[in-house]
Amino acid sequence: MVYFSKSQCMSILPQLIINSIIAGATYTLITLGFNLAYGTTKFLNAVHGSLAAVAGYIVFFLGRSFGLSIVPSAALGIFGASVLGVVIWRLVFRPLRHRGASPAVLFLSSLGVFTMIQAVLAILFTSQFQQLGNVGSPRYEFFGAVITKPQVIIILAGIFIFATLFILLNKTMFGKAVKAIADDEEVARIIGIQTDSVTTLVFAISSGIAGLAGILIGIDIGIQPTMGLWVFLEGAISAIVGGIGNIYGGVLGSFLLGFAENFGIWKISGAWKPAIAFGILIVFLTLRPKGIVRN
Repeated sequence: MVYFSKSQCMSILPQLIINSIIAGATYTLITLGFNLAYGTTKFLNAVHGSLAAVAGYIVFFLGRSFGLSIVPSAALGIFGASVLGVVIWRLVFRPLRHRGASPAVLFLSSLGVFTMIQAVLAILFTSQFQQLGNVGSPRYEFFGAVITKPQVIIILAGIFIFATLFILLNKTMFGKAVKAIADDEEVARIIGIQTDSVTTLVFAISSGIAGLAGILIGIDIGIQPTMGLWVFLEGAISAIVGGIGNIYGGVLGSFLLGFAENFGIWKISGAWKPAIAFGILIVFLTLRPKGIVRN
């Protein structure tokens, strides 16, 4: 264990706070889409993580093969993740739900699809780590803490997606339909809501958000086929801690996890970060299983 003097602690503190905010914003992007889909389907979808990886590799492929710049390739990556998410919903999850499959069965089926996608990505692009962004991207300094341009974009994207979903869910008829389905899908169907169409659109939106998260993560730190597992686990833990299915709770859970991980590894190895995340999960499942925001 490493010990720091008071002056060293004060010099490290701003960077720890910035790193925690970046992690919280990253987890927020992952969790918002995850919770949105869970609200209408009521099962943990591991494919959410693999869609982030797919979007990242679409950007990588378009840039490497066709020289496409980051903005149009990112747009196509998000669109590709959204389309793939809808296809998987239509071909796998929707038929299983219509047959009365339990959330456990749906989760296991999502793990199967997740594994297949991860294997395909490894076959097509190898398992090597790939960088999407420019290593020499601009860096900014605030009170002694350094933050890169991609990390600033991650924070702004998290704010934008949260604000957009807030307006969508609270100020539109679509949002009211989503809430009705989340409360009781059968009642929503009886009163005339096209539950299948709404859920399909929710899957498209959540998959697109997962794609955006994967691309921004790839620009910041890079991509590899196995990144989907990390994305899924961080998203699931943040969602459960904050309140599964609740986008507001998801944001709180994301930042709680981000701060806990970064401050938790302050004086120990970064290899302990997953242990900290799962430790927090166990504590919440034991003491507050419904999360920070219960409703």
